[in-house]
Amino acid sequence: MANTKSAQKAARQNERRRLHNKYYAKTTRNAIRDLRNTTDKSQAVAASPKVYAMIDKLAKMGIIHKNKAANLKSGLQVYINKLA
Repeated sequence: MANTKSAQKAARQNERRRLHNKYYAKTTRNAIRDLRNTTDKSQAVAASPKVYAMIDKLAKMGIIHKNKAANLKSGLQVYINKLA
């Protein structure tokens, strides 16, 4: 347990930030999953800019690494291109 006031405050801040990051990461993962489960190319193309923006925001906030964001977006684009 934190012994000093500053350590207690830091623990509170870390918990708030953890929950905030967890919410955005989970929301983005769900959007990626929904996009990957789409079989209609027109729906996938329409939804992709929103999902890409979510991924970019995660990378900008430091929740995921920028290279992971690039890999996710690349993989999604490959999937969309393969749709008939």
